Amino acid sequence: MLEAKNQLSKLVKAAVAGEEVIIASHGEAQVRLVSCAAAPGLQRWGVWADRHIDVDAAFGEQVDEEVGRLFGLP
Repeated sequence: MLEAKNQLSKLVKAAVAGEEVIIASHGEAQVRLVSCAAAPGLQRWGVWADRHIDVDAAFGEQVDEEVGRLFGLP
C-alpha cells in the first residue's frame, strides 16, 4: 500500500491507459483501479436522447415472467 501511495500518479495514468492496476496489501489484492473516462463515442450525457427508442417495448409480459423465474418468484 505504501508503495502504491508513493506512485499513485503513475498507477492512475496506467489505469487511464487501459492497464489493469491492482493494489495489494500483505500479498492480497485489495482494490482495482479503473478509468472513469467516457467510452469512445459517448462524448456527452444524453447522447442517445434523440434516438426515440421505445424501451418499454423490450420489457413485455414474457420478460417479466423470465425475470420472476430467475429470482425464484411464483
